[in-house]
Amino acid sequence: MSRIQERFKLLRSKNEKALSAFITAGDPDLAATKELFSILEKNGADIIELGVPFSDPIADGPVIQKSALRALKSGATLKKIIHLVAEIRKSSQLPIVLMTSFNPVYVYGQEKFVDDAVRAGVDGLIVTDLPPEEAVSLENHAHQNGLDMIHLLAPTSTEDRIRTVGQRTRGFIYYISLTGITGTRDSLSDGLQQKVEAIKQTTSLPVLIGFGISGPEQAGKAASISDGVIVGSAIVRMI
Repeated sequence: MSRIQERFKLLRSKNEKALSAFITAGDPDLAATKELFSILEKNGADIIELGVPFSDPIADGPVIQKSALRALKSGATLKKIIHLVAEIRKSSQLPIVLMTSFNPVYVYGQEKFVDDAVRAGVDGLIVTDLPPEEAVSLENHAHQNGLDMIHLLAPTSTEDRIRTVGQRTRGFIYYISLTGITGTRDSLSDGLQQKVEAIKQTTSLPVLIGFGISGPEQAGKAASISDGVIVGSAIVRMI
């Protein structure tokens, strides 16, 4: 059982919902990221997603784009981020997920990336621009080595896609609550509860809601209809 799966088992036993916190690794620098990780853990984060900065992201809104640019300027690379995870693992057992575009993984080498990430202590992987049908090789190597491959679903996902993601994902399902780029929103999208219920009819995996969570009220509403929330832009904006 992975650290992610163990965390959800613990949360279920306490009847609690998950808080997954996203920060860009290397913003403003990797030393600060290590400190931020510790702060988030002490303040109740159940999972921490470390964003791998990339110069040409497709889903990031302006807040995270600027954060990624700062991280790149500070010299953050995928190799250094994996090393950072190894350093964090010396003092923390909190689940860690890397969230990245496919390009850095491709350049690194898919199998080498999985091997190095697992050795460092990474628990999960989200590749934002790699759909399940194109992720078979990476996914197989990840799952064979104990790395949870986490796929995305969105309001536009068809029944077939929901079924496929439910079968192929490990750890949890990341549900993008709205179409478009990341960033906070004033309200949650219409039909969110119905979509989450539809997903849960096809899988026993936890479903976390991300994109657009701007404050405690929205987080509470989203958590009430799912297994937890993912908060990114609202945190990154404060860095």
